Amino acid sequence: MISLDEAVTARLESHGERFEVLVDPDAALAISRGEFEGDIEDVIAAEDVFEDAASGDRPPESALEEVFGTTDPLDIIPEVIKRGEIQITADQRREMQERKRRRLVNIIARNAINPQQNDTPHPPERIERALEEAGFTVDPMERVEPQVDEALDALRPVIPIRFEEMTVAVQLPADYAGSGQAKIREFGELEREEWQSDGSWVGVVTFPAGMQDDFYDLANEVSSGEAETRVIKEKDELDTR
Repeated sequence: MISLDEAVTARLESHGERFEVLVDPDAALAISRGEFEGDIEDVIAAEDVFEDAASGDRPPESALEEVFGTTDPLDIIPEVIKRGEIQITADQRREMQERKRRRLVNIIARNAINPQQNDTPHPPERIERALEEAGFTVDPMERVEPQVDEALDALRPVIPIRFEEMTVAVQLPADYAGSGQAKIREFGELEREEWQSDGSWVGVVTFPAGMQDDFYDLANEVSSGEAETRVIKEKDELDTR
């Protein structure tokens, strides 16, 4: 369950009765669109249906049976959300907007590069400033992912930017290969790997280009700075530098 402070109210008025439930705002939006795949117990603040959630008053069971055909709150809660309206206060809306803005910036920073500066990543701070300059506003009532393309369209007149993946071959010396390769392979999509006769490990990993600094930091961390890497253009290359 979630805390009351995190929840919003979903309200349905039907058959002269009012039904309210307390639910996570993002989950409420997903449920209303038929996109929710989690457990309802994890995204509600109370396993209950209210007539007035603020006062804790509950509707009569006969009303629940008449409108929903059941008195089970876990069956009723999704129906209230789907058929009713999500009540969001101004503070909750601002909080949702800020949370989704941070997530949007993070997605762009992880995937985007600056094609005018040797394909280096854009720092999140630069993306934030550019979004503000472009006048782009995150919609708190929409999922973040569909807004990424709109944000990129807004950013392109302001900063040079494009989404791109990169492929890097990395060689870990034998002393670090055992534990290091497990962390490297989790970073992105492992295209190829090969154990060398000297016990070293070579892997070819593809990941969002905006994460290249994080990748090099990881390679250095797991090898005490002894990893060798090379950006490659052909995924069947296993050369290192």
